Amino acid sequence: MNTLKLEIAAVTARIVVEEGMEYGPAKRRAVKQMGLPGRTALPDNDAIEDAVIEYITLFCAETQPGELLALRRLAWIWMQRLAAFRPHLGGAVWHGSATRRSDIYIQLFCDDCKSAEIALIDHGAQYVARTITGLHGAPVEALSLNVLCPELNNMAAIHLLIYDHDDVRGALRPDAKGRSPRGDLAALARLLHDQAT
Repeated sequence: MNTLKLEIAAVTARIVVEEGMEYGPAKRRAVKQMGLPGRTALPDNDAIEDAVIEYITLFCAETQPGELLALRRLAWIWMQRLAAFRPHLGGAVWHGSATRRSDIYIQLFCDDCKSAEIALIDHGAQYVARTITGLHGAPVEALSLNVLCPELNNMAAIHLLIYDHDDVRGALRPDAKGRSPRGDLAALARLLHDQAT
């Protein structure tokens, strides 16, 4: 990767970690902060993730592991509540690069957005329904809620992305780095066990 892309990745990583911004908007802000033209070639998300991990290692090594554990435990609670919908954790909380400002992304595979909404209502959760970009760049229904993360003593955003029941097969294909892009309750339990020991 060229030097300019590495510089963009480093600035983007700082924005992602310090402000909790998603990769796409953080890249655009980095380009603007650096005074570069809007059409500047951007680093890919794998390069951003590498830069985020490097930033965390340098500046957040003492706090990030505890923050990640707290977010994973919160994800576990909500995945248990929504177990009927085959929940899978993804994003930075799954991959291990999350900090206290990171959002939690849980994919639900259930065919019916309304049944997931009813489950949230049954749990007394207030949410906002919207459409966002999901798997393979396709639009997907998302239910977003803000909940208290007691271990961090602050609010955390949880996004529940609703997919068809059978979409889980394609959702588990390894990513470009050969990793599973998301994990179910059993996989998250293993991560939590490994992190605690």
